[in-house]
Amino acid sequence: MGPVSPSKLAAAYVLDLAFGDPPGMPHPVRMMGWVIAKGERLCKPGTVAIQDLFKGSALAIFVVAKSWAAAWLALRVARSFSPSLGTGAELALGWTTLATGSLVSEAGAVVSALESGQIERARHALSTIVGRDTNDLDDPEIARAVIETVAESLCDGVIAPLFYLVLGSAPLAIAYKALNTLDSMIGHPEHPYTYFGRFAARCDDLANLVPARLTPLAIIAAAWLHAKSHRSAWHTWLSDGHKHPSPNAGQSEAAMAGALRVQLGGTNYYDGKPSTKPLLGYGYKLPTVADARRCLTVARFTSFLAFAAAFTWCTWKAHR
Repeated sequence: MGPVSPSKLAAAYVLDLAFGDPPGMPHPVRMMGWVIAKGERLCKPGTVAIQDLFKGSALAIFVVAKSWAAAWLALRVARSFSPSLGTGAELALGWTTLATGSLVSEAGAVVSALESGQIERARHALSTIVGRDTNDLDDPEIARAVIETVAESLCDGVIAPLFYLVLGSAPLAIAYKALNTLDSMIGHPEHPYTYFGRFAARCDDLANLVPARLTPLAIIAAAWLHAKSHRSAWHTWLSDGHKHPSPNAGQSEAAMAGALRVQLGGTNYYDGKPSTKPLLGYGYKLPTVADARRCLTVARFTSFLAFAAAFTWCTWKAHR
């Protein structure tokens, strides 16, 4: 299956901007999460390393393949009834892979709570979008968490889905979301996922290899449009993008640190246990609520520029 058409890509992008991820709406990622959780219970990870690796790899392959096949079959069946139904199904699937609307809305709720001085509300809102402990975070730490999450999610929720929609339409983008969901649920180095989630984590790293390097380029372009801070974004990306333990997460975070001229990284707590990440943008000031608000603006610009590039590419391919 080839790339999505320019008109369908534009419609899916607009739907995402307008409606985000409405609560209660059937969403493929929720179904993926249910399948992964059920598979994890059946596999019972945390026993023998080689068995965990084999079971985790089998689960990852099954979930990704099933997700692609389900999307492909859904489009095939919808088109067999009518072209219009097929178009609607493709738009709906494409919409579910994109996350600009929900990202800006959910991160914006945290920033708005901080701006109004409601720190407990900000901590609660933040806890729904990050994995770190949020109960004791102060304003600068909440602002840092928002900026880091938005920067990383620009890749997972915007650039990468657009990239795979362009490469192989909705089924390939759905398969990417399945792999990304696997990584977020089982791709952790801690017990019991050390070996069980290793295959999913490495595959996710590979799938994000190109999108994770396109994302900072889009952030740098957005920084130029927004505040002419593209030079610091570029230099921070080149100097700090490789410092993060993840081969991909640090790319967009470093570019965002430079775009905002703030210092990211440091110590986070997960279930009370500290986890220290390298500092990105060392020497810049600590993030403020205003910086978190500016991050949302940069994210909007980044998303639109990425969409414009994807739309241009699809249009060129369609007229070749």
